[in-house]
Order: sequence, then C-alpha cells, then structure tokens
Amino acid sequence: MVDEKKNKSLVAIFWMFITGLLFVGVTGIVKHLGSELPAAQAAFLRYVLGLVFVIPLIGIIKRAHLTKVELSFFAWRGVVHSLGVILWFYAMTMLPMAEVTAMSYLTPVYVTIGAALFLGERLAALRIIAVAFAIIGVLVVLRPGFREISLGHMAMIINGGLFATSYLIVKVMADKVEPLVVVGMLSIFVTIGLAPWAFWVWVPPTLTQLGWTFVLAIFATAGHYTMTLALRAAPISVTQPITFLQLVWSILLGVLIFNESFDKWVVIGATIIILSISFIMWREERVRKKIITPVSPETKL
Repeated sequence: MVDEKKNKSLVAIFWMFITGLLFVGVTGIVKHLGSELPAAQAAFLRYVLGLVFVIPLIGIIKRAHLTKVELSFFAWRGVVHSLGVILWFYAMTMLPMAEVTAMSYLTPVYVTIGAALFLGERLAALRIIAVAFAIIGVLVVLRPGFREISLGHMAMIINGGLFATSYLIVKVMADKVEPLVVVGMLSIFVTIGLAPWAFWVWVPPTLTQLGWTFVLAIFATAGHYTMTLALRAAPISVTQPITFLQLVWSILLGVLIFNESFDKWVVIGATIIILSISFIMWREERVRKKIITPVSPETKL
C-alpha cells in the first residue's frame, strides 16, 4: 500500500514536471512572437487554432443539454477570460518572463479572497496572514517607489483578478457540468470573445507566425491535460511544489535565450507568494479536504 502511494506520487510529480515545461514553452513562444502580432490577435489565433482540439468534444457538449442560465455563465466567463488572456499576452511583450511568471502566482490569492466574498468561504486567521504575506511578495516583485510600475505590471495585476473570476465561475459550474464540457465551452466562448478585439487590430500573419501559434495551442492544451493527469494521481500537496519549477525554467529561458537580466527581487517576491499559496492549499486539503485555491497552471491559457 505504501509502495503504491509512493508510485502514484512519483507519477504525479512527473506529470506536473512536464506540465511546467509545457507552460513555460507557452510563455517562450509568446515571447518569441513578441510585438510582431498585436496581443489580442496573437491570443485569438492561439484559441482559434486550438479549436481543432474541441471537435471531439462537440458530441459531449450537445448531450449536456445546457440551460440558458448555464450558457450565460459560460458566456460571462468567456468575456472575463478573453480580457485576461489579452492582458497576459500584452504583459509578455512588456516584461521579462520571470516577472510574468512570478505575478501569475497572484491569481490563486485573488481566488482565495473571491471565494470568501462571493462563495461564502470562511477566511480563518491563518489564511488571512498567508494572503497578507502573498501581497508582501507582490510588493517585493513590483518594488513601488524604487522603480517604475509599467503598464505590463498593471496588466498582470488586472489579469490576476480576471483569471480568478473565471476560475470562480468554474467552481460554481463544477457540480452541474462535467469537466470536458467546461473545457470545450471555455475554448469556444473565449474564441468568440477575442474575435472583435483581434479584428480591430488585425495585421496579416505570416505562415511562420501561424505555425508558432499552432504550436502554442498544442503546448497549452497538452499542459492542461498533463496537469489533469498529475492531479488525478496524487493530492495537490504532492504536486504543488513542482509548479515552482516554472519560475526556474522562466528565469533560465529568459536569461539564456532572450538575454533578460536576472532580478533577485523577483525571485524573492515570487518565493514569498508561492509559499503563501502552498500554505493556503495545504490548510484547505488538511482541514476541509476540499480545494478552493487552484494550482497556478490551472488558471493559465
């Protein structure tokens, strides 16, 4: 029994390790595309090309017989998530990869606060302290007063709130609709939501850019799938520490490939945020056996 549990933990760690590499691949491709394509158009192309992975889900979605209320929830999630995706793509053109990765860990903090405000979750004293430390971590990353807070930083701050809202909507729908329907509807509605923004700033993409965007869609889809495999194999307390490696990969990729400078304060701030989130998730799993706070990759593209 002990060996079986150990094997499942190793499998979970392996899949979460692969997940981290895939999502860092996503950020690397977006960084490579840079400002060649407007953020809204790059985001739209990622989703419209990714619709090929939704085709097998069409039958499942039809059989779900979604009500008008459920469709409205998905529509609102599409609007919110679309704006969050645009801001994330924009931030990637403005900030080093490590900073975008570090600030993406803010989303679970927003989720914790939002769950207390809108879903009736109780914020115990220890969770409040953990949230406070996470905010301190964000301030360490941003260092207001010591450097300029750019539009890229503001984009990531707002992005965290939008992705958290998207995740909370999923939590409301989780008991009503099966996961594959949730995934399919997100892809469909976000594609629709991004379309007007993309066409507003449209520039003709090259075949190379389309190729990279399709690889981006593959990496993002595969990342969500491997993350699901990891979470099925073992509890989040086992897999969560592995998500921290995304920061390491982001730093290495940024320094070695994109000639970005190493900022120790970003690493220190991200570590504080990550430890705070880990504590919140550990408490949720230990005390209630019900996870509200998402692992960081769960709120990504």
